[in-house]
Amino acid sequence: MSDLQGKIVTEMMVQPSIEPKEEIRKSVDFLKSYLKKNSFLKKLVLGISGGQDSTLTGKLAQMAINELREETGDNEYEFIAVRLPYGQQADEQDAMDAIDFIKADKVLRVDIKPAVDANISVLREIKVSVSDFDKGNIKARERMIAQYAIAGAYTGAVVGTDHSAESITGFYTKYGDGGTDINPIFRLNKRQGRQLLEELKAPVHLYVKVPTADLEDEKPGLADEVALGVTYNDIDDYLEGKEIKPEISHKIEGWYLRTQHKRHLPITIFDEFWK
Repeated sequence: MSDLQGKIVTEMMVQPSIEPKEEIRKSVDFLKSYLKKNSFLKKLVLGISGGQDSTLTGKLAQMAINELREETGDNEYEFIAVRLPYGQQADEQDAMDAIDFIKADKVLRVDIKPAVDANISVLREIKVSVSDFDKGNIKARERMIAQYAIAGAYTGAVVGTDHSAESITGFYTKYGDGGTDINPIFRLNKRQGRQLLEELKAPVHLYVKVPTADLEDEKPGLADEVALGVTYNDIDDYLEGKEIKPEISHKIEGWYLRTQHKRHLPITIFDEFWK
């Protein structure tokens, strides 16, 4: 293992092997402790897309809420699942299957299309051209605006789905899905997330489906692995400290180095990061 790989593995906190039951317990207890420490918070809010990461995170959040209600007798504790489609989502049924598996306390739906389109329309009026890629980032940020508005209205916290295989590549929108209050599955890679869903007996089609951010209109359903140019299997092997082909390692490390700004709070003059 190279020095850089060792540094990245340490930063991403991935273990070479896990016990799914133990990791489920860790995440649930982490969410419970966060709400107990911040006793004014009674809700957990999470956007559910129908993919692996939000299905797993949503289930863990609902488990934490269920246990808190049982332990405290406080029925104000609640998990709010939020559907955030841009118009009509192609895999809407998967999202509803995920919510059914999670058994979410409350389900809210916000169509972000009017807000996204209005934003782009206003920019066009001042001669700012928005690419399809940038429009995708606007979608992600509008989704987070909606989740924080809901969290504010219900006095809750926004839960994130960021895991270590996503974090290492910076494969999320800065201040979009990357802007959350608490990330309970960070430390797991993609295959380990699947292990937890298998343990939780989630519907198989929700975690064997091709992962996609599905943000670009011109490339609907674009697979993450195509966008990244590297497979999650390779990323997972890298994070577990395994030896992989040098050209693959170089590509993963390139993503890590180019996206360091996403894993850092806004930079001040006192930071070494910018030098």
